[in-house]
Parts: sequence; C-alpha cells; structure tokens
Amino acid sequence: MKQVFLSVAIVMAMGLTSCKNEAKQSNEATAEVAVSSELTQVTFGVRGNCGMCKKTIETAANAVDGVEKAVWDVDKKQIAVAFDASKTNMKTVHEAIAASGYDTDKFSGSETAYENLPGCCQYDHSMEMAVTK
Repeated sequence: MKQVFLSVAIVMAMGLTSCKNEAKQSNEATAEVAVSSELTQVTFGVRGNCGMCKKTIETAANAVDGVEKAVWDVDKKQIAVAFDASKTNMKTVHEAIAASGYDTDKFSGSETAYENLPGCCQYDHSMEMAVTK
C-alpha cells in the first residue's frame, strides 16, 4: 500500500512539473512575439557583389545598437533591417553601412573604406539597387 501511494505521488509530481514547464514555454513564446512586434522593419538598396560583401554589409548594420537583424540579398541588392526605433533609426543604419564602404540608396560609401575592400567587393557605382520604400 505504501508503494502504491508513493508511486501515485511521484506520477502526480511529474505531471504538475510538466504542466508548469508548458505554461512557462507558452509565456516565453508570447513575450518573444511582443518584442518582435515592437521592431521597425525597413528595406532599402545597398550596392555590392558577393558573399564577402554580404558579410561586411550585414556586420555593419548589425553593429548598430538597436538593430535586431539585418539580411542583405545579393541578387536584389537590398537589405532588410529590423530595429528598435527607441534605440536607433534608419539614417544611422545607412551611415554605418556607408562607413564600411558600400553605397546605400541614401548615402555614398566611404571612399577610403571602399578602396580597402577586396577586389571582388569593389562594385560598379552605377549598378542598379532597390530604393527605400
């Protein structure tokens, strides 16, 4: 009888613990959705050529305090940026990318930084790129 009672107590304790974990996971997922819905999302053009350009452009944008995510599309010559507008703004992201040597649709890249880019990353300054919407 003692073993049955102990077994039932263990099963109940496991059941209660798993319910608490599910509730905690649900609350965490809700919190993540709330944070992401507060981000400003923008897309704009950035000139570049290759995977090395992609890494440099994304690194420059992601280094801006408040930027949560930046992804540059090599084919479209376009970057999608999600940022916290209470910490930064679109102009600051443009400036950071331009400082790394890349033209955006609003700012020309730093000539000094451009000259230090690898040969494959030295793009045609007249190449088409997406424009800010």
